[in-house]
Amino acid sequence: MDLERAETVSLLLGQEFLTWLWFASETSNGLFRTREGEAFSVTVEQKVSVQGGEGEARETAVCSGPMAELREARMGLRNGKKVNKAKVRVERDEVSWQVLLDAANFTLQGLKTPKVEMKLEEGEDPDGCILEKIYLLEKCMDYLDLVYARFLDLRFSPRWKEETEHLRRWLEV
Repeated sequence: MDLERAETVSLLLGQEFLTWLWFASETSNGLFRTREGEAFSVTVEQKVSVQGGEGEARETAVCSGPMAELREARMGLRNGKKVNKAKVRVERDEVSWQVLLDAANFTLQGLKTPKVEMKLEEGEDPDGCILEKIYLLEKCMDYLDLVYARFLDLRFSPRWKEETEHLRRWLEV
C-alpha cells in the first residue's frame, strides 16, 4: 500500500471512529469496561470539528462551547461532512481526563490529567509526583486504546452494517 493511500485510509478510519464515539457517547453514555470489568466512560463534549469537500472546496465547521449541544456539527454530518476533531472526556469514578482527538493521525492534543498534588510531605519521594502523572497519562491512553480496539472489532465485523443503521437514526433526531 502506498503512503498516500495509507494516509487516506487512516483518515477515513479516524473520522469513522470519532463519529462512532460521538454516537456511543450520546446513546449509551459512552460506557465501556476493561477486560477486568472496570467501568469507565468516554464522552464527546464541548468541541467537535466536521469537514467536507476536497482541495479548495474543503469546508470545516467547528462547534464549541460549554454545554454545547453541537447541533451544527450534527447537521454537517447529515450533509456528508466527517468528524475530524473532537474533544473527549474520559472518566472513571471521580477521576477525569480531557483531550482533543485528531482523526487524521489519532494524535492527542492538550491532554489534561486529573490534578496531581505537587506539595511533598517530609520524607516523600520527589519522583512520586512525576510517576503519578505518568501513570495517569498511561491510564488515559490505555482507556482510549481499548475504546479504539472495540471500534475496530465492530467496524470489521458483520455487525457494522446494523451499527451504521443505528447511527443514521441517531443523526436524524
